[in-house]
Amino acid sequence: MTEPFSPFFVPQDDLGGLTDLALLPTGETPQLRADAARNRTRLLEVAARLAAERGIANVTMEDIACGAGVGKGTVFRRFGDRTGLLVELLSHHEQQLQAAFLSGPPPLGPGAPPTERLHAFGSAVIRHEHAHRDFYLAAHMEPGRRRTSPAYRFRLAHVCMLLREARLDGDNELVGHLLLGYLETVLVDHLLTDRAMSLERVEAGWRDLVDRYTGRWSRCTG
Repeated sequence: MTEPFSPFFVPQDDLGGLTDLALLPTGETPQLRADAARNRTRLLEVAARLAAERGIANVTMEDIACGAGVGKGTVFRRFGDRTGLLVELLSHHEQQLQAAFLSGPPPLGPGAPPTERLHAFGSAVIRHEHAHRDFYLAAHMEPGRRRTSPAYRFRLAHVCMLLREARLDGDNELVGHLLLGYLETVLVDHLLTDRAMSLERVEAGWRDLVDRYTGRWSRCTG
């Protein structure tokens, strides 16, 4: 949790006629000076260490500032607010997940039929977010940011691409949002924690949802 965190990558797409996915840097992130980049890395390292020790819900911006030996205003200027900081912390974990479904071995990565990749994608997201539960829950406390984040748009573009590859009729973007709704962090955590469901049961529900949509469309177009 103390290695330098690299910036987010987002797919270049229009979500109306999706292009092929590519890992490209977001144009909204300015190039930092060397000293500013070092300060950013230091703040993220401190935040990650405190989160590992206390749980992210018990870490404040002031705690991070004190741990890094800077003023609280410096932390807010660098990340905007607490949610902005969490997004930066999550970027490292997101890139690992993105690399797995874009270029890892099948069935999650290329080389398997699209429906099998959709099955593997949902299971990977469920287990990935469960492994980093505190970060994802804290980062999703503001519902308005969920579907505008680069990570969500990247996942949506990937799901839509697989739906296209399956040659299914229908509005792929709308169906992509619907499918990703099943993988919402708060919902999955509720099922696992409050409802005491197993990971296997939640994953089976995802596979069933995918099969119902892809199977229905296949029958309609067959």
